[in-house]
Amino acid sequence: MAQVIADRRDVDFVLYEQFDAEALCAHETFGDFNRKTFDMIVDEARQLAVKEILPTLVEGDRAGLVFEDGQVRMPDCFHRPHKLFVEGEWTALTANPDLGGQGLPYLVAQAVADYHLGANYAFSLFGFGAHGAGEMIEIFGTEPQKGLFLKKMYTGQWAGTMVLTESEAGSDVGALTTSARRLPDGTYSITGNKIFITGGEHDMTENIIHPVLARIEGAPAGTRGISLFIVPKIWVNPDGSLGDANDVVCTGIEEKMGIHASPTCSMAFGSKGQCRGLLLGEENKGMKVMFHMMNAARLLVGAIGLTSASTAYLYALSYARERKQGRDLENTFSPDAPQVAIIRHPDVRRMLVWMKAHVDGMRSFVYFGARLIDRINCAATEADRAYHKGLLDLLTPVLKAYCTDRGFEVCSQAVQVYGGYGYTREYPVEQLMRDVRIASIYEGTNGIQAMDLLGRKIGMEKGRVFMNFMDEVRRVVQRARTCDGLSDLADRVETALDRLGETALHLGQAAMSERFRTAFAHAAPFQEVMGDVIMAWMLLWRATVAVPSLEKLLAGLEGDARRKKIGSHKNATFYHGQVQTARYFINSLLPVTLGKMDAIMAAESAVVDMPEDAFGG
Repeated sequence: MAQVIADRRDVDFVLYEQFDAEALCAHETFGDFNRKTFDMIVDEARQLAVKEILPTLVEGDRAGLVFEDGQVRMPDCFHRPHKLFVEGEWTALTANPDLGGQGLPYLVAQAVADYHLGANYAFSLFGFGAHGAGEMIEIFGTEPQKGLFLKKMYTGQWAGTMVLTESEAGSDVGALTTSARRLPDGTYSITGNKIFITGGEHDMTENIIHPVLARIEGAPAGTRGISLFIVPKIWVNPDGSLGDANDVVCTGIEEKMGIHASPTCSMAFGSKGQCRGLLLGEENKGMKVMFHMMNAARLLVGAIGLTSASTAYLYALSYARERKQGRDLENTFSPDAPQVAIIRHPDVRRMLVWMKAHVDGMRSFVYFGARLIDRINCAATEADRAYHKGLLDLLTPVLKAYCTDRGFEVCSQAVQVYGGYGYTREYPVEQLMRDVRIASIYEGTNGIQAMDLLGRKIGMEKGRVFMNFMDEVRRVVQRARTCDGLSDLADRVETALDRLGETALHLGQAAMSERFRTAFAHAAPFQEVMGDVIMAWMLLWRATVAVPSLEKLLAGLEGDARRKKIGSHKNATFYHGQVQTARYFINSLLPVTLGKMDAIMAAESAVVDMPEDAFGG
């Protein structure tokens, strides 16, 4: 079985043909880069992923973690790849080089993540955690804090976490009970217990830096009174050297359905009264700081949905080409007919094209999110920056939720392609399905993302940001109308887009009325249909890029000669596949989306009208 993670041809198509990553090199921020360096970086990322990280996927899952005396031992197979990961400076690709990063565009860094996350995201989270926590210190920290922590976090010498959740608060962060008391030396005494902390304790790095949400004594209740603190596992002296162990103890690790090699920790801060932390940002403004990391983490988790789906799809595709079972449909009753690879069976092809359509659409969607970050960072005017930031804010909950939901479904379909073997540990797709399931819960459940989309995002700037999104889709629709064979697809996408706009308006108005409970009962279905329309947009966009390139390759060819080249020329096959994938999604799946919008518009209230006792039990 081939070791597969991401289709490099498709990665290059999105990077260079759909989103023109080379154009970023014209900006002074990225003037030291060119396509050759981008390609070298992605090549090296793929090599590390396939040769070093991918072998840890199954081995790490089966070896699991060892928890003894408050310490977590990682699987042995993680240590060599992590050393190479750090030495290769993969831990903070987009960070400022002066601070230990590589200064890479987010768009290109996403191509790297395609391989690293796809190989084993339980492993790759160590690097992403340190970078995410470090970014908060870079943006909101004092100069002494930056000097103490940033370089060692960005270079992977130290790890980082995100410490929010408490057992009684859960997603209601404002109900936390962890407290902070100011000490005479300006540090704070931290006391409290947290749960579900990814990477809260491990033996991969010499120190772990915990950003911890807590309430300073006397602060207001709810989220208004929350502050954020830098709490090192081992105290860092003013000269940067390591001091004594802080009063930070891992009290247990979760036994989980998947990601068995990722330590999900319960943490006690200050159980002996000796835990110290440094205030990050202003008092009572901790949620503002933490939301920066949470939004970045939501984009990362959306990418986990994509990369898990990509890996599962490519495994299933490889298996379908190799596995021989049954006869061609037209020879069903011919006992002498040879067995054929299962990819020849129409229903297997249906599953594969469904998977491909979503993987392709999600890759473009996730890379589009990264491209928006680059546009924000490179904006020439404040208006330009605000425009792209608005789009990113609007799309973040959809990107996180849709890609993780569909990522799981793609992995489930991969199991189905394998048949009974897919349900066994002999093949990797059952693990991919187990591992990705947490992604729809991570960093705010997908239901919370839907409430955010309906309650805050579609109404931003009185709906102007949502209209900007619709204008972005219309630009691709208009371009498609100039491409041979795409005008009917363009019409269908525009019809769905118009209907989405009507649905958003209807639901948004209902959310502001006495029918708000019914409206929010339809928030998740609305988030799903918006994701479907975005998939159609991205796939149509891909087709508008593919058609001119395909026609150039087929210039002067007709009939059989044209079909022969499509079947034998690698690029012609690829471009033709882009058009067929768009046709499938827009003609076969988008009509179902329109039906879902009809259901949302009908505003059925049974969900909120049903008495609690009527649920049974």
